[in-house]
Amino acid sequence: MRQEPSMASGAAVADVLGFERAGFGETTEASVIAQIVAGLPIASVDRLASAVAPDDRAFAFNLVARATLNRRRAEARGKLTAQEGAKVVRLARVWAMARDVWKTDAAARDFLHRAHALLENRPPLDIVLESEFGGPRVEAVLGQLKYGSAA
Repeated sequence: MRQEPSMASGAAVADVLGFERAGFGETTEASVIAQIVAGLPIASVDRLASAVAPDDRAFAFNLVARATLNRRRAEARGKLTAQEGAKVVRLARVWAMARDVWKTDAAARDFLHRAHALLENRPPLDIVLESEFGGPRVEAVLGQLKYGSAA
């Protein structure tokens, strides 16, 4: 019986990015890090982009530059660099947490795309994509929302 992944666990990130179906083995934080270092498959970008912004065909280019992503898609086994992979995983962690807190993809998307008072009235998605410091900030807001201490 499959257990539901917890907030932002390695299993939750692997589920969002499709690792479990791709046969990447046990999904722990360490295995996610190892996969980032080895190079995430391009399919991870497409999968995450279609989950977070299904109506925005260009959203993936927020994660990897357009020319780079198109070139890697054309390669037989195109993979992300560790830096690109870290950005994808950062957003995947937040997406997994938002789904856990809000319970539906639509509500999670609404949260990510709507300005939030605890984030200087900026959309959480912008904060996450801006730098590596943004993910933990948004995760903290989601944690407060889950446990009843955020607006």
